[in-house]
Amino acid sequence: MRSGTLTDRLIALMRRPVDPDDRRRAALHLLDWLGCACAGATSDPGRLLRAWAAGDREGRCRVVMGGSAPAPAAAFANGGFGNVLEMDDVHRTAILHPGPVVVPAALAAAQTADGRAEDLLNGIVRGYEAVIRLGRTVGPGHYARFHNTATCGPFGSAAAVCDVLNLSDDQWRHALGNAASLAGGVWQMRHEPVMTKQLHTARAAEAGLTAAQLAAAGFTGPSAILEGAQGFHAGLCPDGDAEALMAEPEGRWLIHAVSFKPWPACRHAHAAIDAALAARPRLGGRRPVRIAIDTYADAAAFCDRPMPTTTLEAKFSLQHAVAVALTDGPPHLSAFESSALGRADLAGLRSLSEVVVSSRFDDAYPAHYGSAVRLDLSDGETIEAVIPDALGDPENPLQPGAIRDKAVTLMQVAGMPAPAAEDAADRCLDLARSGSLAAFVESLP
Repeated sequence: MRSGTLTDRLIALMRRPVDPDDRRRAALHLLDWLGCACAGATSDPGRLLRAWAAGDREGRCRVVMGGSAPAPAAAFANGGFGNVLEMDDVHRTAILHPGPVVVPAALAAAQTADGRAEDLLNGIVRGYEAVIRLGRTVGPGHYARFHNTATCGPFGSAAAVCDVLNLSDDQWRHALGNAASLAGGVWQMRHEPVMTKQLHTARAAEAGLTAAQLAAAGFTGPSAILEGAQGFHAGLCPDGDAEALMAEPEGRWLIHAVSFKPWPACRHAHAAIDAALAARPRLGGRRPVRIAIDTYADAAAFCDRPMPTTTLEAKFSLQHAVAVALTDGPPHLSAFESSALGRADLAGLRSLSEVVVSSRFDDAYPAHYGSAVRLDLSDGETIEAVIPDALGDPENPLQPGAIRDKAVTLMQVAGMPAPAAEDAADRCLDLARSGSLAAFVESLP
């Protein structure tokens, strides 16, 4: 006989132990976030967030590339940085990005509480668990209108902070209830050249931190926030399944199922990039006369953009991403800047490209993010490459060394000297080997 609300049952599940392997995985995600955040902090929205966080305030929490601020401001700014480049981690079936919301909140809480490295990493593991479990319940009707990272993010960041602060079950319940009450973040910003997506992740990180800190002080929240008659699922999830929150309770911590992103584009474009890279050597310098990009429906809905005019649109363009991969090879950040959009060779390939929703990939989604690229040549030959799982997914993983290299490169893009970037990366990974949290924070730019 099940007893208690879904939140109660989740809290009980969160009490299971985190082992050293889990903490090593958390340190990799912390490092991946750090690289993305450093580079994101130097972007236009990043500079605005840094200036806002600085203001006239003083605090003890580090703002990446921007000094220090009180915990809520630090979590907000750092939360906004991590998603700017579209290189942040992602969970496929929850269809959300845990790192930009969970890590900044956990890091701010650990600094204010003078926590240990183990506290920070355990909090990251449990924060990822909460946000992924909630994200898996919301259903496609929710994702069609709402940004899952924004709506589910406060729940995950609150869980991370509750764990770092060692709160009681009652305090966890109040924090999670209030965090889920703050869910918001509609998709309209996808259709306009604005910075709102960074506000989504910023607010999700800060909201969870605030909910947990208030709970620690005695501020109460609803216990049946997920399944209640006017709760999260009733209000926001027309085809969701609240009970799915507790699916696979004996499984491994879900942080191990999160994907790392090697390319600076929307995750829905990654399998197509990988397919284009696989097909490229077989072209032998020849130019295709037609390009078909087979994918799943959500990838087409988000990324069928044959004529991108901004960096953000380019990152959400299957046509541009495939053209870059075919022409230049593995795409770098510069491939999505305005200078690349005007290149005649890339524009020509984009004009030859058609996005096709294929049942072989749509039926497998969201458990698998697959794609195929078919290149028709003037001599009648067709070259096809099929990628069932994008690079960085659990079935096609990035190795730890590649994750470290990515982070160090992004820190250098942000202006950090190579030795400083290497030191920050090493101190981050050392956290899983009883390294010093203070030393890691001190190494941050």
